[in-house]
Amino acid sequence: MTTPEKRDTAGSNDMLTDVAHNWLEELGQVLSRGDTGSYGKVFVPDAWWRDLLAFSGDLRSLHTADAIGPMIATAGTLGVSDFELDPRVLPALSSGDTAPPVLQILFGLTTRVGNVRAVARLIPDNDDIWRATALLTELDTLHGHEPATGHRRPHGNPESGERTGDRHAGRVREASTVDEPEVVVIGAGHSGLGLAAHLKTLGVRALVVDRNARIGDNWRSRYDSLVLHDPVWANHLPFLPFPPTWPVFTPKDRMGDWLELYARALELNVRTGTTVTSSTYDVSTGTWELDLDSCGQVHTVRPRHVVLATGLSGTEPLVPEFEGTDLFRGEILHSGRYRTDPARAGTSVVVIGTGNSGHDIAQDLYLSGANVTLMQRGPTYVVGGTTVVDVMLEPAYGEDSPPTEISDLVGASFPRFDEAAQDGLRAAVALMAERDRPLLDGLTTRGFRHNLGDDDMGAMNLFLTRNGGYYIDVGASRLIADGEIELVSGTIEEFTPDALRMSDGRRIPADTVVLATGFRGIHDTARRVLGDAVADKCGPVWGLDDEGEVRSVWRRSGHDGFWFSGGNLTMARVYNKYLALQIKADLEGIEFSSIP
Repeated sequence: MTTPEKRDTAGSNDMLTDVAHNWLEELGQVLSRGDTGSYGKVFVPDAWWRDLLAFSGDLRSLHTADAIGPMIATAGTLGVSDFELDPRVLPALSSGDTAPPVLQILFGLTTRVGNVRAVARLIPDNDDIWRATALLTELDTLHGHEPATGHRRPHGNPESGERTGDRHAGRVREASTVDEPEVVVIGAGHSGLGLAAHLKTLGVRALVVDRNARIGDNWRSRYDSLVLHDPVWANHLPFLPFPPTWPVFTPKDRMGDWLELYARALELNVRTGTTVTSSTYDVSTGTWELDLDSCGQVHTVRPRHVVLATGLSGTEPLVPEFEGTDLFRGEILHSGRYRTDPARAGTSVVVIGTGNSGHDIAQDLYLSGANVTLMQRGPTYVVGGTTVVDVMLEPAYGEDSPPTEISDLVGASFPRFDEAAQDGLRAAVALMAERDRPLLDGLTTRGFRHNLGDDDMGAMNLFLTRNGGYYIDVGASRLIADGEIELVSGTIEEFTPDALRMSDGRRIPADTVVLATGFRGIHDTARRVLGDAVADKCGPVWGLDDEGEVRSVWRRSGHDGFWFSGGNLTMARVYNKYLALQIKADLEGIEFSSIP
């Protein structure tokens, strides 16, 4: 094969396509034979293969021949065929001054289980032979159980003999109660509703339950100034994107209203004002028995699967202990209970914690007229919200970016422990810090301790590993830098009746103290809702395993028939599809392959 020159490749599409076709043909031969000995024909020595269900039956990131070899061998048992380039996306070449050119291709194939979408990045060697540095394969659909979307969407006309009134009444009944759900999803936030939407397109009877009175109240009930910290282009829900008039950063009430509209438009089965009061799992039948309390009326359901989608942070506050809190005459509340209150105007409020919630609440208090002091206990990564959009997200999630499904697929093709991907992330984080330099210098002047995140990899790495430790700025940092919000760093020695005394002797007056100290995590929520017998078989939940995959979320939890769903809107949109496919496969008796 011939190496394209490092130049504008507008006139070389045919050459790039030939390179792609030749490599794809070689890959098809290697995988169809399960020929592990031919690894070097299609992969470089230190290649990565990330697989989302298609060949491993799990979410896996495998590195080098020793790990990838078993996947190649497994492919030989799956009847792989129909390797075809994606006609919507031409092979794309990128090249730098020193690095070798990289050719990215999108393609599809089929196995005996279903249709697979894939992404590969190829580089040439000194002999002009192109091999993959990275390969992504993701199960897109199950044969015989394709989602009812696009060309397979419902017709909509009444069936023969069906009256319009009967049809409407049936739809209302379905949307309000499901007596025999195959799946119960606990939590009607973006994760729970998005998963329910995927399950519905697969013909799975799912019931979503939520303790709030209305869908979206988990957003509406929060403080007034809250907005999403990620831009609209990254936050679309499955099957129903935000309209083009939507603001870049979504206000919390509009987010709540959108979730309610989403559930209604997609006719999802949601029961609000409902909690799980008891649960048991029958190992012999593989079914749950859940008692659901809806405003005092208890109803028992027996699903095959239960999904907890109440938020990764969980619902159990993490409350540190301080000396003297019993002597404090003011109000102490956790951030989960904080609400905007005009009565706090003119009062002194201390907010402990400098993550997203701490900054947001401090900003909300300032806008309410309170005298706010933000207390920092450790360094925090800070990046401007618009900076993240411009540098990190705009190429994939912006006004003129590719279709969301393409950006999602390409974004998933970067293994998290791939050194090249990590180097690229560090470079982006450094660039963002330079763009934010005036703001960061202002914070430094005020004594705010900030860094570039663990291993200089910014907010996403902190989110994946710690689910915290960062602030995506939507206004609070400027207030801190300008001195509008006071800043205190150090250790609290004790509470006094009207103040906090620091270990260095400083006294911080306070009428109210807000503990923006986080939550215990969704694993603890599982323990509270479903009991020790379930929680003890699960975990750890969130964080990364030794391959760089998120632990126990969207994949098997450790307890049969029980799953976790969560993450921000982008991750929930991408990965809930794989969770839905696993549940559908289990219900239909479809077995996935597995590898060591």
